[in-house]
Amino acid sequence: MTLLPKTNRAVKLKVIFCVQAVLSPLLSNLALDELDRELERRGHRFVRYADDCNIYVRSARAGQRVMERVSGFITNQLKLQVNQAKSAVARPQRRKFLGFSFTWDREPKRRIAPKALARFKQRVRELTCRTRGVSLEARVAELRTYLRGWRSYFGFCQTPWVRVPLDAWLRRRLRSVMWKQWKRFGRRVKELCKRGVSRDWAVRIASSGLGPWRLSHQPSICQALPNAFFDALDLPRLAAGS
Repeated sequence: MTLLPKTNRAVKLKVIFCVQAVLSPLLSNLALDELDRELERRGHRFVRYADDCNIYVRSARAGQRVMERVSGFITNQLKLQVNQAKSAVARPQRRKFLGFSFTWDREPKRRIAPKALARFKQRVRELTCRTRGVSLEARVAELRTYLRGWRSYFGFCQTPWVRVPLDAWLRRRLRSVMWKQWKRFGRRVKELCKRGVSRDWAVRIASSGLGPWRLSHQPSICQALPNAFFDALDLPRLAAGS
């Protein structure tokens, strides 16, 4: 991936196997080892993981030619099926590989693919759903495991600034959870005052007809539940200094 010139385009071939998911990567590597040798013999620049393979060429015409020939090799020689729906000739910035894609900069950088970010948000929404009857500590414990794994994997990206808004969004989700759990007017006023908010503002916020998500962005809520509060719960940050 780091060898990709800025003028290259990519052919993406997706080979599908009817095998158990646990065995798929191992069997894919065994079955496609011959493909690796064939691509090396032809002098192609490529990267493959299990059944996901990207081949880098210099033009769209070359991409179409390589697509046809390599697809023919996979079908005729390896007796495997190419998933045409997920295969394409396209710029690397428009394709993803193992959750990563490239920026459109003059010097391309590895970035987290949009679909990977969408999957992250969907998982966090599941873990922070306000209707789940679990404590904040239990939610944070679940998030801690997921966030550490996600941060470790996507720490390889070269655009770390995209993780800053994710941190802010996650903490806002948790603030809305806390506000929902406090439920009643009196409890909300008491919790806000206990956490340093003036009683006047606590009453105003607790009397508001706005929903938890909109209120979670209010200064008084952020004052009562600052970033340091979540740090104390050992909630991992995705970006340094966020």
